[in-house]
Amino acid sequence: MLGSPQEALRLVIIGGSDAGISAALRAREVNPAAQVRVIVADSFPNFSICGLPYYLSGEVSDWHTLAHRTRDEIEGLGIRLHLEESASSIDRAAQEVITQSREGLINRYPYDRIVIGTGAVPIRPGIAGVDLPGVFALHTMDDCFELHERLATSARTAVIVGGGYIGLEMADALCHRGIVVTLIEQLPAVMRTVDRSIAKRVESLLAARGVTVRTETAVDSIVHTNNHLRVHCSDGSGAEGDLVLLVAGVRPQSDLARGCGIRTNERGAIHVDRGMRTNLPDIYAAGDCVTTWHRLLERDLYMPLGTTSHKQGRVAGENAVGGDRQFAGSLGTQSVKLFDRVVAATGLREEDAQLYGFEPLAVEVTTQDHKVYYPGATEMIVRLVGDAPSGQLLGGQILGTYGKEVSKRIDTLATALHHQMGIDELSDLDLSYTPPLSSPWDPLQVAAQAWCLARDRRRA
Repeated sequence: MLGSPQEALRLVIIGGSDAGISAALRAREVNPAAQVRVIVADSFPNFSICGLPYYLSGEVSDWHTLAHRTRDEIEGLGIRLHLEESASSIDRAAQEVITQSREGLINRYPYDRIVIGTGAVPIRPGIAGVDLPGVFALHTMDDCFELHERLATSARTAVIVGGGYIGLEMADALCHRGIVVTLIEQLPAVMRTVDRSIAKRVESLLAARGVTVRTETAVDSIVHTNNHLRVHCSDGSGAEGDLVLLVAGVRPQSDLARGCGIRTNERGAIHVDRGMRTNLPDIYAAGDCVTTWHRLLERDLYMPLGTTSHKQGRVAGENAVGGDRQFAGSLGTQSVKLFDRVVAATGLREEDAQLYGFEPLAVEVTTQDHKVYYPGATEMIVRLVGDAPSGQLLGGQILGTYGKEVSKRIDTLATALHHQMGIDELSDLDLSYTPPLSSPWDPLQVAAQAWCLARDRRRA
């Protein structure tokens, strides 16, 4: 039995993407004697799905390089990979995971512990025509290969349904290939992770690159017409393209977990504690299929992110083989390159802060990324959100030029949020300075001082 010196702990990990492979790697580090096997539904373990837009744009020429680690590298660490197998059920009485291969072969793998890392699946809008040829999702390597083939043959125009990060990255990718793009978003603005003022700047950036952006527009149906696909919208408008890309978000893939009695929340995400434990003994879960502890709000939300999946998987893998680590929480920190600009965000938007009971004050400043006398200085927009009564930093957003330290600065804000700093404390940080890269007062500190001034004026 488990714990005897003769028998190693048997860990079965379901899912071979970010969370699953991170769990496997950490489990082997903590307990080299553990027997770790990973059930992978496709042939692409540990591939960077976040890199797909850059392969499709042509900026990354070889799709093989999207693998964080090769199969040989993973198996060389003593991890058993079972490719093209899907877990169909968990037999808790027999302590076995039942799988089925693409050929229909049934296998049963005994376990002492399980980590579920089944991820998420694309939301398929309830509209007619989503299954027509030429309508694509973008979530797996197979999705990528199908879309790549269409792009390499006949596509000259495209309609993107969804204005989140993937929709924006794909607008960039398709424009890079010379394809004319229409982007449709049902919300009032693209990028629901930033405040409206930043989102509207992003829309202007898209329009300047020839992308037609339609917000507050829902899609009713997709039909074939004149050798094209036509998207019909609820306001009576429409758009035509040689292809349609559906990137309207994801939902947790948790059917397997619910089938064996694991508790989920109202969105279907597996409920886990900060040790990534489910409500069932010996079963852990991590990644885009689970709830995420929001570090600032101190509550569980559904926040699917690749960086979060890696961290949660590491915690789950360590605890599954006897550790006792806690997930430190997420702030939703993200950045996206859009043409020659970068948009980044962390923490709460102004609207979110009000929703969660704060009294938010948001201040937006426009400054230069470095000293103007050194050639190449460009505009950087920093928006800070704080709690007016307490001065607590709640979130921040930055829009700047690619290569101009945007991600570095959003990471500084994320670090400040992680440690619950006040906005006035940002001015006290000992940040680096050299004229080609910054100013004596970094743009974050300029924004912090403007926020404190606005707060003081409000109090007066």
